Amino acid sequence: MRSTRVLLSAVLAASLLSGCARNDRYSMALAGAPATSASATLVGYQPPEADKTFPLFQSFQPPVGSSLSGRTIAVSRYSDIALRDKEVVLTFDDGPMPGKTHKILAALSDHGVGATFLMVGQMAKAYPNIAREVAEAGHTIGTHTYRHANLRTMSDAAAMAEIRKGELSVADALRPIGMRPAPFFRFPYLADTASLRHRLASDGIVAIDVDIDSKDYFRDAPETVRDRTLRTLDKHGRGIILMHDIQGRAAAMLPGFLAELEKRGYKVVRLVPADEASQVAGL
Repeated sequence: MRSTRVLLSAVLAASLLSGCARNDRYSMALAGAPATSASATLVGYQPPEADKTFPLFQSFQPPVGSSLSGRTIAVSRYSDIALRDKEVVLTFDDGPMPGKTHKILAALSDHGVGATFLMVGQMAKAYPNIAREVAEAGHTIGTHTYRHANLRTMSDAAAMAEIRKGELSVADALRPIGMRPAPFFRFPYLADTASLRHRLASDGIVAIDVDIDSKDYFRDAPETVRDRTLRTLDKHGRGIILMHDIQGRAAAMLPGFLAELEKRGYKVVRLVPADEASQVAGL
């Protein structure tokens, strides 16, 4: 129990500044430790051939009559995510988390929409059953490093080892149901580098950026988070929305947020890997 509490406290603390990649004091506090000899061996890791036969997702079938559900975009590179006016992508970082992820799944199901979950490896390792529930509900799962490290403070070799370790942990959580994560990744704190982006692209991994940050890690009421996100979205007219399924505010505001999206005529677009797109109904 103590180790689980320490894990949750560390990830929750990290998430508070998830959008603050340039916070120098916090970057110094979270400077990544050098990769261990074990993690260093993960650089350049490729899934075993047997794993490549697993589907990346299950076909998502929204309830009949869901006017909020939009199209599915097959993604092989970031430029494929060319959103039209009034289209949004829902993304959730840092989970899975007991209770909160479940509430988010329920809200998404109630409104008949799909989302992308960028999971932290430590969290998927701690709660593999919840990771599997997300996949079995038909949502797309990507990764978000193993321990939510600030990769900008690390060497490229150590950063890639951290990324690969996260991929392995999420893959291990999904393997019992014959599934594996999509080749989608988000930089913790949005702290990227040009060289890491190049290395990821060379490996066929798509770095998912953010257009609208909900800032659900601020100590605001859920209604404040909802209204702020809607205002920002209305200014943009479309975009990829960042939320966190370890945040109670995100879980609490999501039903009302989705209802308001539907009222305002938005469509929720789902992202899937291009090489698996034929599995999705309607493509």
